Amino acid sequence: MPRITKIYTRTGDLGTTSLGSRERVAKDALRVSAYGDVDELNSVIGVALAMDLAPAVADPLRKIQNDLFHLGSDLAFAIDSEFEVPRIEARHVETLEALIDEMSATVGPLENFILPGGRIGAGQLHLARTVCRRAERAVVSLGREEDVNEYILIYLNRLSDLLFVMARLENHSHGVPEPLWDAHA
Repeated sequence: MPRITKIYTRTGDLGTTSLGSRERVAKDALRVSAYGDVDELNSVIGVALAMDLAPAVADPLRKIQNDLFHLGSDLAFAIDSEFEVPRIEARHVETLEALIDEMSATVGPLENFILPGGRIGAGQLHLARTVCRRAERAVVSLGREEDVNEYILIYLNRLSDLLFVMARLENHSHGVPEPLWDAHA
């Protein structure tokens, strides 16, 4: 585990940062943008967890936060890096798919498009879903320029689906009706 003794280093004052490999790049480099979006997603999930979510939603989110640190580490190092770092693997995606299936069985099929909202925690999970989609887009952009672990994109795609289902489950668990889209309004 890294030991951080001082928060500021002054090394980024001119608009550059270090990747995990210690290579210096611009703070707006595609790789930095991608893992920055993942970091924001993790923070948004942290806010959701502070909102007294149903245990069926909160418990897996804590594990997902840890997985997102793995994913950020995966992005901070090039795929061919000599460093051994945690990587997102098929098992991480399979866990998300199992959660989606389990939670979807509880909330039932969608009968209409729904709007973000209901309980505050559900709204925050919808916000997390949209940040996840942005992170996914950033990884797609990065993937056009550099090789990226194939499971990162799959993981983010499944995670955004899971966050949607979790928002539905959060409302369902508390007896709050889903806000429905009115196509005729």
